[in-house]
Amino acid sequence: MLKRTIYIGNPSYLKLSHRQLKIDDAISGDTKGSIPIEDIGFLVLDHSQITISHPVIQYLQQNNVAIISCDESHLPVGLMLPISGHFEHSERLKQQINISEPLRKQLWKQTVEAKIYQQKEILLKQGLVIDPMLKYLNDVKSGDSTNMEGIAAQYYWNQLFDNFTRDREGESPNNFLNFGYAILRSMVARAIVCSGLHPTLGIFHRNKYNAYCLADDLMEPYRPYIDELVIQWISNPLNPAEITKEAKAHLLQIATKDVYINGLTRPLMTALSITTSSLYKCFTGESRIIHYPMIK
Repeated sequence: MLKRTIYIGNPSYLKLSHRQLKIDDAISGDTKGSIPIEDIGFLVLDHSQITISHPVIQYLQQNNVAIISCDESHLPVGLMLPISGHFEHSERLKQQINISEPLRKQLWKQTVEAKIYQQKEILLKQGLVIDPMLKYLNDVKSGDSTNMEGIAAQYYWNQLFDNFTRDREGESPNNFLNFGYAILRSMVARAIVCSGLHPTLGIFHRNKYNAYCLADDLMEPYRPYIDELVIQWISNPLNPAEITKEAKAHLLQIATKDVYINGLTRPLMTALSITTSSLYKCFTGESRIIHYPMIK
């Protein structure tokens, strides 16, 4: 069953009632809605006057729901995941820890190739020149030792937007990209945990201050799906340049966006589970290929 993304952007009391998330208006006390918790994949909390009970948190965690909290700028700032989302967590963690360096490099090569391919397809959809991207794609080495990812990204952004510099603090479209990437990162982290792996132990990213190194690895080929949603939003001159509720609703479609993976069209949330499951098979030696989607 496809899980739902629930966004709360008003003063609310969140309670547990008969295994359902009950949402009450914090001002009037009226019940605004009730959702079975087993149907939820992500809960986004985006208001300073949201009160959530501990039984709700417990039951959300027991059902592998990712809880995302936003700051005063309405950008995701925190993520709560269950400690263990898989019954073989301990055994799978051992496999994850013990992978060899050559395997890490090959897995990162595949990831970079997938990302550059996706970026190339986005440019193709926009009617832009893709010849350099084809060269970058063919030049990716083991471990991306020649940094084709960075070189391709520079060309990609220069083609995609006029006078644009990618910046976590920058103006539009950076604000939309930042929000979308933060949601995507949370989705990837949840899929990793549900596959019995740990989001901190990356195949390429190894920053000791980063608790989501593996999520940052695996989300790379999925970033262009956010880029595409942002392009759609800013292409409408009537849409504001600020992050509004409407803009968030548009970007939160990412979880149910159809993608093409392993010869089939599936929701992106399902594709993430396929990616993380295939990664575990690489860790055990059962496979040597990570399955990523392909933009069509």
